[in-house]
Amino acid sequence: MKIIRIPRERVGVIIGSEGNTRRELQSISGIHINIDSEGEVTVYDTEDSDPLMALKIVDVIRAIGRGFAPDRAMRLFQDDEYLEMVDLKEFAGRKGNQLARVRSRLIGSEGKTRALIEDLTGAYMSIYGNSVSLIGDSVTLPVAKHAVEMLLRGSEHSTVYRYLEKQRPRLRIAEMGFDI
Repeated sequence: MKIIRIPRERVGVIIGSEGNTRRELQSISGIHINIDSEGEVTVYDTEDSDPLMALKIVDVIRAIGRGFAPDRAMRLFQDDEYLEMVDLKEFAGRKGNQLARVRSRLIGSEGKTRALIEDLTGAYMSIYGNSVSLIGDSVTLPVAKHAVEMLLRGSEHSTVYRYLEKQRPRLRIAEMGFDI
């Protein structure tokens, strides 16, 4: 049994319309999920359930809690897919308006920066509350995380875009299934 806390406003997303998302998560993983209205999600793995699936379902629930749509979060059920979270407070400093500034830098004008990071790396990105979360494989995730950290440390957007463009051939090779 594992307990995961998620924000209250994300409880409905995990449950889904008429409980469909919760049922789908349970059928894919084979693990029972109990969700209370306060944001406490309890995962019951049994002795006959796959131990790896028990770890994956926890990551999927965390991803949904951090702002990902359930269909994007379910990417974590695949092999070699990981969830990475970066705390924005580490980069924002103490002032409250700095956190909004940092979030804005990651999103970009009309969502351009976030969309570019997702498009060029193939990783999914969610900015929710005081964190930015990424879902990707062992090749795309480090590239996306480095791009995010560059922005958080104050690099210009054009510098980050150039970095991502330089990484494209490497990502394409990995996409074709070759080891790098």
